[in-house]
Amino acid sequence: MVWKWTGIRRKKSDTTVHNSAVTENSSLISHNDRSQKSDYASVVTDDFCHLPDHEADILRKQVIVKSVATKFFSLYRYATKKDQILLGLGFVLAVISGVLRPLMTVLMGNIAQLFVTYRPENELYEYSRGQEGHEQTWNLNGTDQITPYDGASYYVVTPEEFQLQINQLALFFVGLAVTDFVASSINTYIFIDRGEVLSSRIRKKYLESTLRQNMAYYDKLGTGEITTHISTDTLLIQEGMSEKVGQVTANITTFIAALLVAFTRSWRLTLVLIGITISVLVTMTTALRYMVKFYRRSLSGYSAGGTIAEEALSSIRNVQAFAIEDRLAIQYDQLLAITENWAHKAGMVLGFMSGMMWFFMYCNYALAFFQGSRYIASGYLQISQVMSVLMSMMMGSFFLSSIPPLLRHVANGIAAASKIYTAIDRDSAVDPYAPGQSFPEDEVKGSIEFRDLKFIYPSRAHSTILENFNLAIEPGKTVALVGASGSGKSTIIGILERFYNPVGGHVYLDGHDITKLNVEWLRQHISLVSQEPVLFACSIFDNIAYGLIGSQYENASRIEKDALVIDACKKANAWTFISKLPLGLDTQVGERGFLLSGGQKQRIAIARAIVSNPKILLLDEATSALDTKSEEVVQDALDAASKDRTTIVIAHRLSTIKDADLIVVMSKGKIVESGNHKQLIAKQGEYYRLVEAQKIEALKQEKTHQIEAHSDDNLVDSESDAESGKLSSTAYDSSSDDQENEKADLNLSRTKTGRSVSSIVLGQIPEQQISAADSIWTLIKFLLQMTRKENKYLLIGTICAAINGLGHPSVSILYGLSITQFRNSQTNDTDVLRNIRVYAGIFFALGWLQASAFFLCNATLSFVGQRLVRKIRYQTFRHIVRQDMAFFDKKENSTGKLTAILSQHAQSVEGLSGATLGQIMNAVFNIVAGILLALSVAPKMAAVFVGCVPLMIGCGYGRFSMLARVQEQTRKLSEESAGYACEAIASVRTVTSLTRERDIIREYDAHLAAQVHKNRLPTIKSASLFGGAQGLQFLVMGLGFWWGARFIYNGEYSVLRFYIAFMSSIFGAQNAGIVFSYAADMSKAKIATQSIKDLFQLEPEIDTWSNGGEILNPESVEGDIEFRNVHFRYPTRPSVPVLRGLNLKIKKGQYVALVGASGCGKSTTVGLIEEFYRPLAGQILFDGHDVNSLNIGNYRSHLALVQQEPVLYAATIRDNIKMGSLENPDDISDERLVEVCKQANIHDFIASLPDGYDTLCGTKGVLLSGGQKQRIAIARALIRQPKVLLLDEATSALDSESERIVQAALDQAAKGRTTIAVAHRLSTIQNADRIYVFDGGKIIEEGTHFELLANQGKYYELVQAQALDAGK
Repeated sequence: MVWKWTGIRRKKSDTTVHNSAVTENSSLISHNDRSQKSDYASVVTDDFCHLPDHEADILRKQVIVKSVATKFFSLYRYATKKDQILLGLGFVLAVISGVLRPLMTVLMGNIAQLFVTYRPENELYEYSRGQEGHEQTWNLNGTDQITPYDGASYYVVTPEEFQLQINQLALFFVGLAVTDFVASSINTYIFIDRGEVLSSRIRKKYLESTLRQNMAYYDKLGTGEITTHISTDTLLIQEGMSEKVGQVTANITTFIAALLVAFTRSWRLTLVLIGITISVLVTMTTALRYMVKFYRRSLSGYSAGGTIAEEALSSIRNVQAFAIEDRLAIQYDQLLAITENWAHKAGMVLGFMSGMMWFFMYCNYALAFFQGSRYIASGYLQISQVMSVLMSMMMGSFFLSSIPPLLRHVANGIAAASKIYTAIDRDSAVDPYAPGQSFPEDEVKGSIEFRDLKFIYPSRAHSTILENFNLAIEPGKTVALVGASGSGKSTIIGILERFYNPVGGHVYLDGHDITKLNVEWLRQHISLVSQEPVLFACSIFDNIAYGLIGSQYENASRIEKDALVIDACKKANAWTFISKLPLGLDTQVGERGFLLSGGQKQRIAIARAIVSNPKILLLDEATSALDTKSEEVVQDALDAASKDRTTIVIAHRLSTIKDADLIVVMSKGKIVESGNHKQLIAKQGEYYRLVEAQKIEALKQEKTHQIEAHSDDNLVDSESDAESGKLSSTAYDSSSDDQENEKADLNLSRTKTGRSVSSIVLGQIPEQQISAADSIWTLIKFLLQMTRKENKYLLIGTICAAINGLGHPSVSILYGLSITQFRNSQTNDTDVLRNIRVYAGIFFALGWLQASAFFLCNATLSFVGQRLVRKIRYQTFRHIVRQDMAFFDKKENSTGKLTAILSQHAQSVEGLSGATLGQIMNAVFNIVAGILLALSVAPKMAAVFVGCVPLMIGCGYGRFSMLARVQEQTRKLSEESAGYACEAIASVRTVTSLTRERDIIREYDAHLAAQVHKNRLPTIKSASLFGGAQGLQFLVMGLGFWWGARFIYNGEYSVLRFYIAFMSSIFGAQNAGIVFSYAADMSKAKIATQSIKDLFQLEPEIDTWSNGGEILNPESVEGDIEFRNVHFRYPTRPSVPVLRGLNLKIKKGQYVALVGASGCGKSTTVGLIEEFYRPLAGQILFDGHDVNSLNIGNYRSHLALVQQEPVLYAATIRDNIKMGSLENPDDISDERLVEVCKQANIHDFIASLPDGYDTLCGTKGVLLSGGQKQRIAIARALIRQPKVLLLDEATSALDSESERIVQAALDQAAKGRTTIAVAHRLSTIQNADRIYVFDGGKIIEEGTHFELLANQGKYYELVQAQALDAGK
């Protein structure tokens, strides 16, 4: 994460949005203005300009990302012929649905003509025009003509003809309803289904393209950003091309068809109104351009925030250990502020556009009535023509004004597609799928030659890592690379694996330049075991079987694979512990293998590497995480596996490479000496000094006798404790004991004891109750509580929405009055024209009021909505990092899923805020006001009209509830697929080295296909309900006219009352249908809000927010730690005992070491001290206080943790170290920073970098070597000045020289504080005040180094296994 976010302080005129990826607009490659479309060769200045052109070009090609411009049809770029046909059918049906609506205006015009000209029997008489010789005939139905009374009279409709015409027109409405139901249902289903299919293809293509990228691409692009793209941006694309497109198409068609109808009825009147239509189009086009621009910048801001979230969640132990949750949340919120700012601007533009739409619609009313009355008065038009034009323009404007909220989704989709397609279209500098050379398997010998190699990391262009590097490796030989951290050892492996391209020189495999070989073929002949083992969230068998990809056994049967996997496990010393697991090879390892210890993970990784019997084996600190016993066995297996294959070993622990054929000592990217172990020892050069630094101090004979006498009285009975350890051995214990004896002991244990203490405690823990779903009103109150500071703006927006909602009832009154005036035009033209002018003026004024209210409504609701989204993401992040480790251990809470939740849930709530919320509130006020008005004006008539409203609402609600279930199912499936993709991206180096790209895409595609298939049936039901709601509008309209005509026929209500009641209530029912067109958004928002509320109510057992508990005075803290009969099992695997009655006492200021086999409980002990978990039974005391009774934040402030796998963030070195401080990072002086870095032996390296302490570490510290990362992590711990220092393999990644210096610094730092070190490399803890040897969750030996050697027990065996014979 970027601690000092530069984008926050930019000038408002600066339109560049920070992006953690390297783009053409990024700081890495700066172009001139307007250089978006230029090639990278046109670069004026960048970080590579100081290099020769050919070297700069090589580096640029590895990092440059060229933006892709997207348009609407870009969303469908992956549509097949079948998709195009179906989408074409969907477009046609959407067009048909849109055309049907304007046809209704013709019917409404004819009905208006009937109502105006109808006279009951007792009112039949002639109306003289006063124009001699003029005769006017009115065509009511296009075929029949009413005979006039005389040549100077207007004609009226008789009761019989009136009823006949009304019945016929009502049947036309029924026909339109059936047609619209069919068209709307089918087109909605097609768009939703094809949207899911095409978005799945885009997700697949994006992941596929991302996995093909070279490593320099990931050095600048955070995995959280990629997860955001794949979980959120693809969802935006899906929404932008699904049913919203069908609705937009239908609405646009309605607008165009309405214009055509208007032109056919009266081209002159339509031309008068066309200027307003043009204004509408210009306004929409201009506003849409700004909306896309602002939404794109909003998405860019959150992408960077996604990286912070992903890094924090993937390193949650480090985050909680150093109590940096709030610091990270602040940095996350700063990026959310950028997103909020741009999204609010987009919302204001949308509000302006919506307001102008409504203003233009009211202008249509004003002009149509004003000019139409003049045409009627002059005899140029009939009432039916004017009303058809009026209703067509009204309908066209109405549906056009409902387009902007829908277009927002399309605009979001287009903006998101730009980012997705930019990644998809990027050409990788090292593409595993690109064609290349290969040669027959029998010719692959494993000869490797590095010739005149020069290498520079693209992200550190000013530092040359390798220069003129030359090394030849003969086939079948084992070559070891040793040297200080940062000397270029791991870089050699990265180049050989084609992770990066060198800027000079060549690498040859059996005489072939590897740059010309097919990358995938090359990697399939190389196996890599990295320093930090990466396992995937699947079974042990699957993890190891991935090593068979590309081999002849890739598609072998399970039986054949089982044999190969078991054989590999035996060679890697992993089979013994695997065979004791309840599910054996089918045991799930959890996300990143968290259910296994570090040594167990490493052994499975080794088994995966050797299962395919590769020609070339790369071991990058392959045994660094193993205990001594396992290391000895595994090293023998690796030595045997190295025969007949080329092996390159990187090692800091020199005991593992003393038998190598060639040892190459490197320093600053060059070879300083080479030879075998004996030759280099004889030279007494650099290698000799490294060996001497690792030798464990020999025990003098006379010292032994003295200590033996002392130890006999003090040491515990090793054999007894060892036996106890065996009896308590579990499925996850060390595999170094004899299996048969272990089984016998285990059986004996079961006969002696009943249920264990842990089992009894677990049985008393009540099962968690599943909370019931909250009501919608409860969820609304929850959201209102979150926006309490913004509720005044929400109130303003609500008032404006009420004004907007009252607009339509007001229109119904003006509409009815105008129709009545047309009826009176037969007797008094002057009064009619005067009254119409008044009504037109009111329409115009009402338009301004509505426009202002719409803009203010959208502006305020957009502000509230975006602030709510920001708060949800911020608070969700804080609540997630607040949870204890038991929460993160659960499969459903993987990093990928939690990152997706952060992104998607807020996005879902956002879909129901801003313009969409304004539209819904507007419709609600419209419905309520319209119903009240209708009932007050014509209660008998309105009773049926109002009765239709529940039908409309019920149909919409049915779709809403259906979509809620669909969305819940989709959410779960989407989280699973997003989590799977995130895991692949987070482990991209392992994925790449295993050539798992195609395998991952195949599995990911299966996830997506299952998701699409499961959603089909619910989609059909949902689309049918939507079509029913659309068709019901026509039925309701037909019923309304037919029912109202009966009252007009009887003379019970006037035409004025009919139109007021009809328009206010029936059009209110139509608005109810519009409300539920947002059913999908409403269902997503409800589910997301429920999930967010549940998370907010989740209180962890170990709560970092708690103010309770005893707070210790820092001055009085000593650092005493005691374990009293502690029993512990991990919450996610309660059947597996870990600690069984652990008793341990550590006095203040002591340096205590915990040693033992992998899985024996050492790291668990450290986790319990940090209070990541709480013991099931027993007590852990800190200065005599039960840690459960202490305030967790205050307690952890006295501790500092350095983990086995160092955790760094995408910030500068300075910021990473300052994260360990308890005080404000800005208050830490450079002098203090330099002091702790010198103690950790990292200052000289940092000072040698061009940017010094301001050098970026890259995502997860990828720009630094393992040793460099570890030393920075140590400096971060030391700056905390803790009372208790916890070192979990803190020096495992250091070279010998650095280890010696750092160990001396740690020894010095340990003075005056309690230090607890977990160690496999025993040379690092030989000076410890007390050494505890673990086995089976208990301590079997304890004492000093000399006491334990004198005892000649298990510790003695461990020491002997690590001893280096320098004389050989």
